[in-house]
Amino acid sequence: MKKLFTIIVLFFIVLVSFAQSKRTITKAEQQPETSPLIVNRINEWQDLKFGFFAHWGIYATQQLVESWSICNEEWIDRKGAEYETYKNWYWDLNKKFNPKNFDANKWADAAKDCGMKYFVFTTKHHDGFCMYDTKQTDYSVAGKDCPYSLNKNNDIVKQVVDAFRSRGFWTGLYFSKADWHNQDYWSPLWATPDRNVNYNIDKHPEKWQRFCDFTYKQIQEITHNYGDIDILWLDGGWIRPEWSITDEEVKSWLGAYKRVQDINMPYLAKIARQGNEDMIIVDRSVGGKYENYRTPEQTVPDEPLDYPWETCMTMGDSWSYVKNDNYKSTNQLIHILVDVVCKGGNFLLNVGPDENGNLPEEALKRMKEIGAWMKINGSAIYSTRPIAPYKSNNMCFTEGKDGKVYAIILLSQETQLQSSYSFTFSKTLKTGSKQILGTKLKAKISRKESEYTLTIKPSDIKKIKEHDALVIVL
Repeated sequence: MKKLFTIIVLFFIVLVSFAQSKRTITKAEQQPETSPLIVNRINEWQDLKFGFFAHWGIYATQQLVESWSICNEEWIDRKGAEYETYKNWYWDLNKKFNPKNFDANKWADAAKDCGMKYFVFTTKHHDGFCMYDTKQTDYSVAGKDCPYSLNKNNDIVKQVVDAFRSRGFWTGLYFSKADWHNQDYWSPLWATPDRNVNYNIDKHPEKWQRFCDFTYKQIQEITHNYGDIDILWLDGGWIRPEWSITDEEVKSWLGAYKRVQDINMPYLAKIARQGNEDMIIVDRSVGGKYENYRTPEQTVPDEPLDYPWETCMTMGDSWSYVKNDNYKSTNQLIHILVDVVCKGGNFLLNVGPDENGNLPEEALKRMKEIGAWMKINGSAIYSTRPIAPYKSNNMCFTEGKDGKVYAIILLSQETQLQSSYSFTFSKTLKTGSKQILGTKLKAKISRKESEYTLTIKPSDIKKIKEHDALVIVL
C-alpha cells in the first residue's frame, strides 16, 4: 500500500510539473511580425526576387523522394517492402553517403550565373540525418558511421554557406522541426502510424521536453556556427501550437491522434536570433509572428497576395535527385519567375544534387540559359514591386524603385511576338518611343481614351531574337 501511495504521489508530481511548464500563449505570437527591424529586413529580401534551393541528404544515394519513404502513410509506396525492414535499411543509408564530387563553389557559381540572389539549403530533413557537424547526434555527415566523415571538410553546411556568402548571396538554412530518427520523437516503444510524434505528450512530458531541448540545441548550432544567417526556413508544419490548427488540411497532417506538438516557437526564435536580431524566420504554414513570409509550394497564386511570399518549386518533378527527372523547360521557368514577380512574390527554385554532389547537367543547362536572360532583363525583376493590372493576357508588369515601369511580354512557340498589344493601366504612362531591353530597337506606345497600345514595327520583329520573354521599358 505504501508503495502504491508513493507511485501515485510521483505521478501527480509529474503532472503538476508538466502543468507548470506549459507556456502561456500570447496574442502577439498569433499576429504577424511588427518589429521595424524584421519588417525592413523582409522588405530587403523582397528585392532579391530569385533564390536557389537544394534538397540534399542520404536519400540521394537511392534516388528516393526525400525522407518520406520511411513515413507510414497511405500515399507512400515502398514497392511492397515490409515496413520495419525497410525503415532499418533506410536508417543505414548514412553508411553509403560519400559525395566524392561535391564542390560547393561550383553550386554557388552556377546559381550566381543564373541570376539568383539567395539560397536555402537542407541542414536536416525529416529523417533526422544532419548535413553538418552537430554535437547532438552521430547521425550526420561527421558521424563515424558516415564515410564522408573522413573528409577533412566534412561539414557540408559550412562549405555551402561559405561558398554562397563569398559570392554575395543571402544565406538561408532549412531545418525540419520533425526528426523521425530521434527516439524522443519516434520512440521505439510504440508503432509509427504517421509523420507525427508517436506517443501521448501529456502522458510522457519528459520525452517531449527532451526532444524540444534537442531541437533548441540544433537550432543554436545552425544559427550560430556559420556567422550571421539571413533566413531560418523551418519545415514540418504539423509541429505547431494549438491556436494555429485551423483548417482541414492542417488537421489532416496530425494523423489519427490529432496530437498538438507545441515546440515553443517564441523560445526557439529567441535562441536563433541571439546576436542576430534581424534574421528572417519562416515557420512555414503556421502563421503568426514567426512566419515572416509565406511559402506556397509548387504553385503560383492567381492574384497578388497582401503579405510577403515566396513560391518554392522544383525544377523537375522531385525535390531530391531522381535520374532522368522531368525538368521544366527554360521557357517555362522564365515564365514562372516573371509570373511570380509581377504578383509581388519571390521565386525559390529547387535543384536536387545527386549522390556524388553534382548538380544534374540538365539543371545546369537551364540555369545558364536563365542567367543569360537575367543579364539582359534583370532590371525588370530585381527590386521591383507589382503594379496593376499585373498581368494582361501574355503581358506582365513590374515597377522599379526608380519609378520605371516594365512590360514583360511572355513568348513561346505558341505565343510569338506580335506587332501590337493593347491594355489599360493603373497610372498614366508617357507616350512615345520605348526601349526594348537587349536591343537597339524601340517600341512605341500610344493612348486612346483609357486604353494604351504598344506597337513594334514588323521589320523590327524580324530582328528580335528573344524567344522567352521580351522586356520593354514603359
